[in-house]
Parts: sequence; C-alpha cells; structure tokens
Amino acid sequence: MSAQATVTGGTSGPDGGPEPAGDGLRAGLKNRHLSMIAIGGVIGAGLFVGSGAGVAAAGPGILISYALAGLLVVLVMRMLGEMASAMPSSGSFSAYADRALGRWAGFTIGWLYWFFWVVVLAVEATAAAAILTGWVPAVPQWAWALLVMVVLTGTNLASVGSYGEFEFWFAGIKVVAICVFIVVAALAAAGLLPGTDAVGTANLTGHGGFLPNGPGAILSGMLLVVFSFMGSEIVTLAAGESRDPEKMVRRATNSVIWRIGLFYLGSMALVVTLLPWNDSSITEEGSYVAALNAIGIPHAGTVMDVIIVTAVLSCLNSGLYTASRMAYSLGRRGDAPKSFGEVTGRGVPAAAIWASVAFGFVAVIFNYTSPDTVFQFLLNSSGAVALFVWLVICFSQLRMRPVIEREMPERHAVRMWLFPYLTYGTIALIVFVIGYMFYDETGREQMVMSVTVGALVLAGGLYPNRRRRAAGG
Repeated sequence: MSAQATVTGGTSGPDGGPEPAGDGLRAGLKNRHLSMIAIGGVIGAGLFVGSGAGVAAAGPGILISYALAGLLVVLVMRMLGEMASAMPSSGSFSAYADRALGRWAGFTIGWLYWFFWVVVLAVEATAAAAILTGWVPAVPQWAWALLVMVVLTGTNLASVGSYGEFEFWFAGIKVVAICVFIVVAALAAAGLLPGTDAVGTANLTGHGGFLPNGPGAILSGMLLVVFSFMGSEIVTLAAGESRDPEKMVRRATNSVIWRIGLFYLGSMALVVTLLPWNDSSITEEGSYVAALNAIGIPHAGTVMDVIIVTAVLSCLNSGLYTASRMAYSLGRRGDAPKSFGEVTGRGVPAAAIWASVAFGFVAVIFNYTSPDTVFQFLLNSSGAVALFVWLVICFSQLRMRPVIEREMPERHAVRMWLFPYLTYGTIALIVFVIGYMFYDETGREQMVMSVTVGALVLAGGLYPNRRRRAAGG
C-alpha cells in the first residue's frame, strides 16, 4: 500500500488498502472543528458528575489515579497517532488492527467499539432528558430523550460539516467552562477572591492524609476514572474527513499531555485542595458544584447543570458520529452490511447513522423499562471496551511500525517514544489494570461480561472467515 494511496477516500478497504474514493466520505471538517474535537474529546460529562465517586474512593490520592490513567492515554494516543498520521482512516484502530493483526481483530474491536458508543448514546440521552425534565416538568422525560436523539440524528445526517459545527460549539462551551472554573478555584485557593482565605495543603494532608484509604485505593480510583478518558481517540476517526489529516492528527497527539494535565489533573487538584475529600457534598452535588458552592459562587448548581447538558449533548453528538463511522468502515471492509459502507449525496453514511441511532434508542427504552436487568447488562458488557481498544492499539502499533518505516517513511511524522520498550510497558500496564478489574469486586462483573461479549463477537467474526477459506475465498 503506497503512502499516497492510504489517504485516497480517507479509509481502508477489505485488504487493508484504500477504499474507493468515488463514493467515499467527504473532507468536510475544518481545522477549527478538528482542533476543538481534539480538545473537547477528553472532557466528558463524567468529569463534571462522576469524578466525585473517585474522590470518595481514593481521597486526595485520586490525583495519582488520574495521573496513571492519563499516562496510559498519552502513551496509547502516541501509538495511535503514529499510525493515524501515516494512514488516516475513518476506521482508525479497527482498520489498523485489520491489517496488523488480522481481519478477526479489526472485526472484533470495530464492533465492540460500535457497541460501546451506542450504549453511550442511551446513557447520555437519558442524562440530558433528566436535567431538561427538571427545567420543564410539563414535558415527560422520554419525550426529551427522543427530542435530543432526533435533533442530533438530523445534524449528523445533514453533513459532516454540521456535526463539526455543533461539536465546535458544544466542546467550546465545555472548554471555556472548565478554564473559568480553574481560574476561579485557583484564585479562591490562594485567598485572592473576596471572602476567601488561602487554604494551603490542609485538605490534601489532613482528614486521614493524602491516601486515607490506603495505597490500594489508587487502583480502585483508577478503575472509576479510566473510562472517562474514552473519546480522546475520536479525532483520529474524524481526521479522515478533514483536508489535512496528517497535520491534525500530529497536533492532537502532541497536545494530549497538556490537555489531560490541565483539564483533569489541574481541575481535580483544585477540588481536593478547596474541600476535604470526605465532604458529603462532593458526591451528592458533584465535585465542581461542591467546590463552587464552597467558594460562594451563586447559583453554581444551575450554571453547572447548563454546562453538564452541553457536555452530555457533545458526547451524544460525538458518540453518534463515532459509532456511524466505525459501522461505515466495517461495511466498507465487508464486516458489516454493505449498505453501512454507502454514503448519500451529501457524503454521509446514512444507513450506518440510522442503525446506530436505532440501537441507541432501543437501549434508551430498556433504560426506562428494564433499568436493573437489560440496561444494566448493556452497561456492564461495554464497560471494559476501552481497555480492549487500547490493548489492540498497542499490538497493532508493534506490527505497523516496521511497515510505516518501510513503505511510507515520509509520513512517519509521529513516533512512539522509546519504541518498543514503552509499547511493551503500556501493554503490561493495561494487562495489570484488566487483572485488577477481575480482582476488584466492583470491576469483576464488568470485566466478565465484557469478555463474554467480546468472545461472542470474535466467534461471529471467525465463522465467516472459515467459510471464506473453505470456499477458497
């Protein structure tokens, strides 16, 4: 596969080569879209809402949990960026796994990733509906869930530029909000706001110390926060629909360190500095609202609800985009219905979008009718997909590095540090986290169900391959 051919049409074909460009996706994303998708991709609603559970589990030591999870993401994104800058593809790591490890790997990880995001659609639609119902009680919650799904489906069906524009503003609001929070919280911690005194390190070292629940709580906290980083890889899928994919992937890969350091470590360090880790308001109100209330910011809960709705809509918008592009790539490679790999006159994969939103909306229905059975199964069985994706990226990069150096050295703009040692080290860290999930009581159910679903998907991919070989295909 030539270096030039890899970017024609933006995606990979059944044999790992380029897909036909004649009816492929369009380069409708602008640089500012990709830049904001890259920045906002690491900021999920979980940072605003779910981070309180991590603080309760690990105390101030949650900062180490975030640092370890962030390090893992930085290393994985470096590996993914190395492949994506050389071979931009809407299938991203699934297409690379297809070529590096075999069709079974691309098929399995592609469908698991699609499954993860369509379940996320249901979670985010329900979360948005719950907040919107609180604002307008006259409209039932299910109607709000339907409305946000319909609006964002229409956005994605219109054009990739529409998705990019919506995501630009959604992500922009998230980024501005968290930056404002960091500035205000830092001023309060330093005693520079009216009515505040410098807090020093009293909350970091008091109340049982920096690790009040022991060193093991760091790993428990890591399990709670590691999945909030899922989404950082979206930019490598979206880059295939931009005019300068290599540049944008390189920029996103190089900036992931400061993005994680600022948005996650910076903001959470301020939360545990301003408040005692065992303050009940952190889990009841959310870490950000609790910190803002402690500072004395009026209507902090209402303001944060608006930001959370924006973050949820951003995640829903990107989730639908990501799921549909993965389904599109699978369709183009012959691992999904052929219609998934077809695009409309506007250059969008309509069938892949409709299939993704249909499954997502069925999951929304299950969230209302069977929240403790069917929907809980969907949540648990998709819970460890992030770790599987990252592991596949590592093994794919091990195989693809020599291919890139041999076939497309001029595109080798991003290089994994200390290859292959850091790649092996990252694999070891991911395997350790997977092993700890089996050991951890709360993580065990997610891991067992995720492995079960993964095995079923793998079996589904191996069967047609055996039939092709038996038929001489």
